[in-house]
Amino acid sequence: MELARLEAVMWRNRALLLFDRIAMPVAVCDVYGAVLLANPAMAAECGTTPGRLRGRDVLELFSPREATQVERIAEALRLRHRSRYQVSVRWRAPGGAERYGELTADPVSDTVEDTPALLVMLRVEGERERPRADPSAGHPRVTPVEARILALLAGGATTARAARETGLTTDGVTYHLRRLSSRWNAANRTELVARAYALGVLTPGVWPPEASVPQ
Repeated sequence: MELARLEAVMWRNRALLLFDRIAMPVAVCDVYGAVLLANPAMAAECGTTPGRLRGRDVLELFSPREATQVERIAEALRLRHRSRYQVSVRWRAPGGAERYGELTADPVSDTVEDTPALLVMLRVEGERERPRADPSAGHPRVTPVEARILALLAGGATTARAARETGLTTDGVTYHLRRLSSRWNAANRTELVARAYALGVLTPGVWPPEASVPQ
């Protein structure tokens, strides 16, 4: 009995090692779609680690392109059908591009009577790049003073320092920040700086931060 247990552990460890080395994104889910185990390739598609995927709903990570596909699969699983199921999905890659592909789910279990787990594999078919944000699209153009304040904030400046650097009062700096926050629907200064980079107002990859708006 002990020998059989040790052999089972050995084969389980070998299977997990192989699972982690598979280049295709693969996960094991329960019958409701919650991730039990994911390999690094699957986690990379979600911009996280395998451990952080545990418990997540696979159909929240990868959105079905047709809801009726999921409904048919759920009904088939309820009836304990053992077919291979395919779902067309789309998701947002870590770099921001929208990818699309196909999830394949195979019910697996030790016996026919057991409630199956789902072996889920993801096939990436292509992606569409996220369009670059245009600072002038949907938002009024920032003034040189506003751009300078944003650059100072991105560099860690306080309101008082931003006031000294721009020749404004602290109330003047606060006024501009409130206008920008309202314009971009930003909840705080951290989000305001993030929006400035996303909209191209601040130049990415430059330190100290610089505004791309002509001074």
